[in-house]
Amino acid sequence: MRLLTLCMIGVVILLQYRIWFGQNGVSEYQQLSSEVERQTASNATLKQRNQLIYADIRDLREASEAVEERARNELGMVKPAETFFRLIEKDTNPL
Repeated sequence: MRLLTLCMIGVVILLQYRIWFGQNGVSEYQQLSSEVERQTASNATLKQRNQLIYADIRDLREASEAVEERARNELGMVKPAETFFRLIEKDTNPL
């Protein structure tokens, strides 16, 4: 009877060892959980960026003012009867 009890305790110890330190054990679970949290945060950032891009695309498709604004700011385009002035700030900190 004593031998059976020792064998059962040994089996339980081996199984506990595998649970805590073996493959697919608790340590690996904790690593994967932290990786999932990092990926979830990354996905949230990318989702927010995608929403901004979709809003910009929707604005460009639906409103001609957005196309005009982008052409003026990024390409420097002006209307035929306009005069373009660029104001440059004076350098207040000379080398």
